[in-house]
Parts: sequence; structure tokens; C-alpha cells
Amino acid sequence: MKKWICTVCGYTHYGEDAPENCPQCGASKSEFYQDEKRKGCLFGFLSVMIMLATPLLSIFGCKTPVTVDNSTVSTLDLNRYLGKWYEIARFDHKFERNMMQCTATYVLQDNGTIKVTNQGIKNGKWKTSVGKAKITEIPGLLRVSFFGPFYSDYRVMMLAPDYSYALVGGSNDNYLWILSRTPKLDQSTRNEILHAANARGYKTDNLIWIEHKDN
Repeated sequence: MKKWICTVCGYTHYGEDAPENCPQCGASKSEFYQDEKRKGCLFGFLSVMIMLATPLLSIFGCKTPVTVDNSTVSTLDLNRYLGKWYEIARFDHKFERNMMQCTATYVLQDNGTIKVTNQGIKNGKWKTSVGKAKITEIPGLLRVSFFGPFYSDYRVMMLAPDYSYALVGGSNDNYLWILSRTPKLDQSTRNEILHAANARGYKTDNLIWIEHKDN
């Protein structure tokens, strides 16, 4: 029996052929590869980053130079950061493409890791991905994985004093999320976050604003 792995979320399928769509993330059959023999820069290094709220698994190709200021906050109270976040905006990337009402929930485990549960609606159906995060010695920097041993940066770059919103980035300028404890942010707060992101070199015109149904 053959082993097929989804390059988007890491889901493993056993059978003579890959499934038409990944049952975990909805990726098409073409996103699967057989066995675990892909090597080299041609296929890239797969790593998934949350959101949020997800945040959110990240997919890395060959090493990309950092062209933005993605430095993290100087302090982070993990206990206050845990819990549910709503994704307000994000840069487009494969793992969350065409998903709305995205949230991420972080729960501290007994072994010291953080359980990451990302949810969202795609094609009218709820999709859920569960990963884990590791705490690092750098305040505001977590290492997140949704795919085996591969981890990616989760960088808290801006945080409200009351932990009501956050600006999160990755290891390069391809990833950016605006998160909130509530489904909506007022325009003045949005402008403040956008100003900070622009000052760091991010192209905020590329942000996708996420729809949430009113509670």
C-alpha cells in the first residue's frame, strides 16, 4: 500500500492513489506526494504557522531573505496570551486560502507545549487543524508545527496592553496576521496596527480582511 502526504497540511493517506481532496485541509489531489523521499530546494521546506489564530502554518520554499522588521515584543505573559483569538486580517497563503471566520485557540499542555487549534469555514464547511507550539527563550517567539518535525516561526510583534489584539508575523515578509479577542476591531485600532506594520516594511495593501458573523 502506498503512502501519500499532503504538502499543505501534512495529512497522511494510505492507498493505491492519493485522495481527490485532502480530508483535513481540502487541498486537491495534485498537492499530495508519494512516500517521504522529496528532497532538495525544488520541493521546498514545508512548515506550517496560527492563527491565529491560527495563527497558522507556514510553507517555506528555499530560504528567503528577511526584508522586514519582524522583531518580537520585549515581554509576553503566556498565560494572558493563551485562549481564543479571531483572525481579523492575513496575508494570503495556501493553508488558509479561501477560508473565512478563522480563529485560533491556544491551550497550555502538561508537558509545557501549547496545543494550537485553527478553525475556519471553506466552501461552506468547517475545517479544523490541530498542531503544537514550543516556547523559546525569546519573548514573543514561538515555534509552531502542524506537520511532523517541521516548525516555523510565530512572532508576536505587537500586542495591546490588555492583550485585546496582536500583530503576528513569520520568519520573513510572506506572513502577517492581525488577531483580536473579538470578531471585529474598531477603525482607529486597525489604523494603529496598520501604521505599525507599514513602519516595519510590510505591504499591508496585500492583507485580506476576514469576515466573521456577529455573535
